[in-house]
Amino acid sequence: MNNKRLFNLKRPHQFFGLGFGTGLAPIAPGTFGTLAALPFIFITMHYPLWLQIVFAVVISVFGIWACGKTADDLGVHDHPAIVWDEVAGYYITMIGTALSWQTLLVGFLLFRFFDIVKPGPIRVLDKRAHGGFGIMIDDVLAGIFSLICLQALIKVGLLPF
Repeated sequence: MNNKRLFNLKRPHQFFGLGFGTGLAPIAPGTFGTLAALPFIFITMHYPLWLQIVFAVVISVFGIWACGKTADDLGVHDHPAIVWDEVAGYYITMIGTALSWQTLLVGFLLFRFFDIVKPGPIRVLDKRAHGGFGIMIDDVLAGIFSLICLQALIKVGLLPF
């Protein structure tokens, strides 16, 4: 069956699961989906750290539902167009970070690296977890790994702030 006929951005879970439509990009949908996190990052990064963490938890838990339901609609577990997990992962990467083009770029590159390469526990979770949780958990973990690396680069002075 042609999955393109199953995409329907008028359905709320698909609108979010497909990253506001960015997951429908003909090439590199995960990369475009990652960029869909930018409005959330710009809006919330001046909030207290605890509120950024709460927001990350909320968008991640919400993503379990949205991604799982979208995957059910498409009949494909973790279809490439499902990118809300990338939105959550990149958002997590940027928690507590002072924004500059350097931190945004390095955070983006770190997150894409961990999301694509899936080292160690990320790969294990990606293979073992299923449903909406399975779609989300590897990107959440990639976001946490990226957050740690980004903060380390900042602390040792390799990035401004």
